[in-house]
This record gives sequence, structure tokens and C-alpha cells, in this order.
Amino acid sequence: MITIILTYRNRDLSIVKHCLESLLMQNNKAFNVVLVDYGSTSNYRRGLIKLLEHYNFVTLIQCKTEQQLWCKSRAINIALRSIDTTSCFVGDIDMLYHPEFINVLEKETNKTKTTYFQVGFLSEIESKKEKEFKNYEVAFKSKTEATGMTLYNTALLKSINGYDEFYNGWGSEDTDVHMRLQNAGHQVCFYTKQLLMLHQWHPKNYRTKNDVTPFHSSLEQVNAAYLDLVSVIKTVKANTVYNWGVYNQAHYNALETVIESYTISNKIGELPAFINGVLLVKRDLVIQLEIIVHKDYKTTKQKAKALLGKKTIAFKSMQSLNNSLLECIIRNFRNQAYQYQYNRITNRISLTIKL
Repeated sequence: MITIILTYRNRDLSIVKHCLESLLMQNNKAFNVVLVDYGSTSNYRRGLIKLLEHYNFVTLIQCKTEQQLWCKSRAINIALRSIDTTSCFVGDIDMLYHPEFINVLEKETNKTKTTYFQVGFLSEIESKKEKEFKNYEVAFKSKTEATGMTLYNTALLKSINGYDEFYNGWGSEDTDVHMRLQNAGHQVCFYTKQLLMLHQWHPKNYRTKNDVTPFHSSLEQVNAAYLDLVSVIKTVKANTVYNWGVYNQAHYNALETVIESYTISNKIGELPAFINGVLLVKRDLVIQLEIIVHKDYKTTKQKAKALLGKKTIAFKSMQSLNNSLLECIIRNFRNQAYQYQYNRITNRISLTIKL
């Protein structure tokens, strides 16, 4: 038996349906699917539940993390903690799978070898067609650097503490796992004998001005730099400071009862003081933080003082504070239940967190 791990957040449900239909048509039925909905909004969440009524091989795990950074690593690890099959395949919800896919996975299963698979990409027009897998016209194929779509020995993946949950946002988490396995002396192979997966085209999710969900403007660069260190220092085990694959719904329910509230401004020094004096000190309570723009920020009076060489109040931009606070959460509170918003219209940051 093989477990397929899929992760999801606010994806077009027609894409999910096509993916699951391709798994339903597998010639080998010796598999199950664990699908982790990591923070979909209520309309997508309800739609997904209804869709899954038609696929009894899928186990759904729902995490109400819609006001958190996307963390694919944590979503995968939550599923990984729940399974006990010998092998697991970490895939994507936007794939179509060849009818022989499970048979090939069984043949490739190995205690010490990890295999990742080449993917064929479909155009927008081709993705909207309903065909047999073999009849789709592939626009291009992935190369060795595309390190997702991976078959693991479950015990081996667990032995290195799964995926590294430092990676938030997008990018690097798949390559990180492969690197750490290689650092431990295990073989990682790229499978190209047969094209077993097709990527369904979908539009990229661009942020709008009204989007208040957490977003760090340079997190991809942070992830890339962190990945470079994995190679340099030969990391094998991830998540050694914090537990991995943790999700506690009761803690998220507790966010509705705020015990202490704080308001600070974008004046330099206020956020570091709050982090070190409150966030890193308080325990076992729910606190709320609001960061607002200081009344003197960018005022004519402050600009005039600066021109005259007089002492002025120093400020940080709200974007800079946003990035700093999110980095603090990733470093120190990645397992805590929290809700985070940055409203760029009102220029206000809000955080509710269970410490």
C-alpha cells in the first residue's frame, strides 16, 4: 500500500476533480490519498468537502490556517505524521496521473533510494480538454532541477524529520529534502523512463491591493539562501528545535478569546522592544498586536526638520515591519496558532497569537 500526500489551498475545484479522477482510474487500487487543506477560505473549504464525497480513497485533514503564511512543508508533515504505509508519494493537486502510475511506484519502492518524476506541462487549451492520458499533447517536460513529485520510503523520510518547516511561502522545500537525503548518503534518482504526470495549466495567483493575507516581499530569497546553507553545512535532520507536523485545532479555537492587547507604531525600536519584551516572554495566553502608522510619519514638520539638520523621529516602513514580524513568527512561533493580516489600504498590521 502506498499513501499519496496532496496539499491544497484555494485551488480551482475543477482542477482538483480532474486530478482525483485520474487517481480513480488507476489500474492498481493499492493506494490511499491524504489531502491536507491548509487554510482554504470557507467557500473553497465547503466545495472541497462536497467534492470529496465522490472519492472514498481520500482522507481529508483540514487546518484552519487561512490567515497564516502558506507552509507546504508543514502541510506535508501533518499528513506524514498520520500515515504508516511503507512508502509515500508527495505530489501536487494540479497533476493528472497515468493509469499505470501506482504500478510504477510499487516497482520503484526502495528502502534507501528516493525517486522523483518528470512532469509534462499542458497548455491552457490542452488542459481544458478531456482525453485519455496518452492522447494529451505535452508543451514541455520538467528537468532534473524540478524536484517535486517524489516517492519516499516513509520511515526514511520520517528519520530526517520530514520537510523543513522553516520554508514558508513558495520554493525550495522539495530540493531541501533531496539534499538532506543525499547528505545522509542516500540515492536520489530522477525518473524519465515514462511520463507519468501531466501538469494542468492554471493562472498564477497574483496578489491584489485588497489582499490582507500574510505576505513577505523577499521570502523566496530567504528560502534560497537557507537552502544554500543545507549544502554547505551538510544538514541531514530538519526541525530539530521545534516539533514537526504539529496542528492543534483547540489552539486555533482559543484565538477567539484575547487576553491581552497591545498597540505600537512604526517608530524605530518599538517592534523589537515588543518582540523581546512580550512575544518572547509571555506564555499560555492569547495576545493581540496592532501596528499603526505614527502620527508624525512623513509629516511636513518632520521633513522640514530633516532639511534643517535638526533631530527627527526615525521610522520603519510598514512593509519592513511586516517582513520583520513574519520572520520572527517563522523563527520562533511556527507551531503556534496565529492569525495575521497586513492591510495595505489602511496601513495597519494585526496579529493574534496563542503563546
